[in-house]
Amino acid sequence: MYKIILLIDFAEDYSKNLLKGVTKYSREHGPWVFCRMPLFYRETIGIKGILQWAREWGADGIIGQFYNDNEVSEFIQAGIAVIAQDFKERFDEIPNITGAYHEAGAMAADYYLKKGFTQFAFYGFRDIVWSRERAEGFETHLRKSGFEVHTFEHTKAQSSELWYYKPSALSQWLQSLPKPIAIMACDDRQGQHITEACRQTGIRIPEEVAVLGVDNDETICELSDPPLSSIALDAEKGGYDSAKLLDHMIRTGVTNFYDIVVKPMQVVTRHSTDIYATNDHYIASSLKYIHQNIDKNLEVDEVVKQVPLSRRALEKRFFTITGYPIYKYIFNLRIEKFTQKLLETDMTVFEIALDMGLTDSKNIARQFRQVKGCTPIEFRNKYRAGK
Repeated sequence: MYKIILLIDFAEDYSKNLLKGVTKYSREHGPWVFCRMPLFYRETIGIKGILQWAREWGADGIIGQFYNDNEVSEFIQAGIAVIAQDFKERFDEIPNITGAYHEAGAMAADYYLKKGFTQFAFYGFRDIVWSRERAEGFETHLRKSGFEVHTFEHTKAQSSELWYYKPSALSQWLQSLPKPIAIMACDDRQGQHITEACRQTGIRIPEEVAVLGVDNDETICELSDPPLSSIALDAEKGGYDSAKLLDHMIRTGVTNFYDIVVKPMQVVTRHSTDIYATNDHYIASSLKYIHQNIDKNLEVDEVVKQVPLSRRALEKRFFTITGYPIYKYIFNLRIEKFTQKLLETDMTVFEIALDMGLTDSKNIARQFRQVKGCTPIEFRNKYRAGK
């Protein structure tokens, strides 16, 4: 029976999902015993105090958030397997639970490009790995399409100011930006800071500023006014894989193996980005109708009826602005909504199909496989079971 110390932020959804994966692995391959150690231990007793406690308890391993200093090597010297959650920077001497941060930034950029935005901004911190690399992925993807990115707080920030909300500076920056603009925040906390500042200064969301966070922390996203769109991460799988690696390290004595990379899954759209950036009134009306009626087995002819244009004229303008034929846009949005319901509910494929106004669950399952490369059940098992 392994004894494992967990030194992470238990209030965050990201960490909670990591723990789900860890506990799932322990149930399958344990049992393991866990000590949930609050982060203030890191501040009050330091690494040496944690190590002393670990020795007295007889800990076999630890998963934790550490400052990037040499003290973590003391765990290795003490024979305790250790994996770091890279809340500041990655470690070189021990494995990290890290993320495909560039990929998340590129996903945000692609999401906004498909919505027709041409002006972009990023809000984050240059001296924190997960923020810096998300910004790099966002900026690189947009520059390839010929766009530049406005940035705020993109230079080194003091650790004491990491989550410090500076409404005046942030508000001034938001007011100075060209509108409409699509903003990626480095995480959901910063995304909520933006929505708060916009409300205080009278900036309309999403009409003038669209805001997208990362982590899909439902508590934060729903507290935001309006509710915050966010990129969902496969943290549960990350936790499962971390526990598997920790098990290997404890059994073999290997102290440096490989990093666990948490992948972004999809954008969960809420009100803060539920808009399409276009000055074409007919296309804006068509897009609004599509989004409001995607759960009603929508057909192209129904969209055409909403505007005083012929089908051919609407199709031409729609493709010019969105880059997609109307039927393909509907198809992509339907798959996005279907995927979201797969991950967020326990409904069967048949029940999801009915909920979306579809009478043929086999057809939507076939279409899903064409896009995702696997069946809906395989997709759900992969991203919800932590395997």
